[in-house]
Amino acid sequence: MQKTALITGVTGQDGSYLAEFLLERGYRVAGIVRRSSTESFERIAHIKGKIELYQADLLDQYSLIDVIKTVNPHEVYNLAAQSFVPTSWNQPVLTGEFTALGVTRVLEAIRLVNPDIRFYQASSSEMFGKVMETPQRESTPFYPRSPYGVAKVYGHYITVNYRESYNLFAVSGILFNHESERRGLEFVTRKVTDGVAQIKLGAATELRMGNLTARRDWGFAGDYVDAMWRMLQQDTPEDYVVATGETHSVEELVAAAFGAADLDWKQYIVQDPAFYRPAEVDLLVGDASLAERKLGWKPQVTFHGLIERMVVADLDRWKRRLREA
Repeated sequence: MQKTALITGVTGQDGSYLAEFLLERGYRVAGIVRRSSTESFERIAHIKGKIELYQADLLDQYSLIDVIKTVNPHEVYNLAAQSFVPTSWNQPVLTGEFTALGVTRVLEAIRLVNPDIRFYQASSSEMFGKVMETPQRESTPFYPRSPYGVAKVYGHYITVNYRESYNLFAVSGILFNHESERRGLEFVTRKVTDGVAQIKLGAATELRMGNLTARRDWGFAGDYVDAMWRMLQQDTPEDYVVATGETHSVEELVAAAFGAADLDWKQYIVQDPAFYRPAEVDLLVGDASLAERKLGWKPQVTFHGLIERMVVADLDRWKRRLREA
């Protein structure tokens, strides 16, 4: 029997990799897109003819009910959110509507339409914030340090609540930072690799950065969607940390990216107070041993392999852009 999956946030980094992953496994794949005046399908352009797209919105309960009735999926992956942490300071209420209450609306739609649908919620390492223990595991208490992190904690616990209250197969993947050449330019990894490409090709002379000492656990997004899928294939629903278990500073990220282009980062980096957060998360590093033991999941792409891959992709993109200019 062919399985059907419905993905919210299908046009995003994770959504595009997950759609590819599921298509390779013979799934019928449907995605939810928001109605907007400018549609951005660049991440899924190569598979757009192979997936079904439906208009709905995490802010609109009835649109979600309608799509779930129409698609009748076996699995729903909720990857849509206002996911950029700095924006959550400027738009905290909207972040709460999408990233917290949006989860409730999807769960409520599943409960009303078909409670046998399996549900995946994209939780985040930003929920740990001011960390209570290192490394962070499934039992580590949350202490979020941004409106985004707070909203994600709500989304996480409402998923637990629906699992326990309504017996839904609902799980959360607590994913640590995961990057790729499809990452938005506003995120620090992509900001760095894009900046390196511009400097290497003479399109820029400096890169302005905030806190270089913050440390993160960075993995490859393509590896992490595999873990999402594995969570929904288990006999019992459970939440999992997904991480590499390695931590690297922003300075190490910068050094690796400039090194991949044979440049000395110290000649080009300018630290700018404008890029510091009101409350910083200093150290995130995950313990994914439960996912390895129960799901058989392990990251495949190394930190340096990931950064090199991103730099090469951004160099190619800027070469094309400069040729066309």
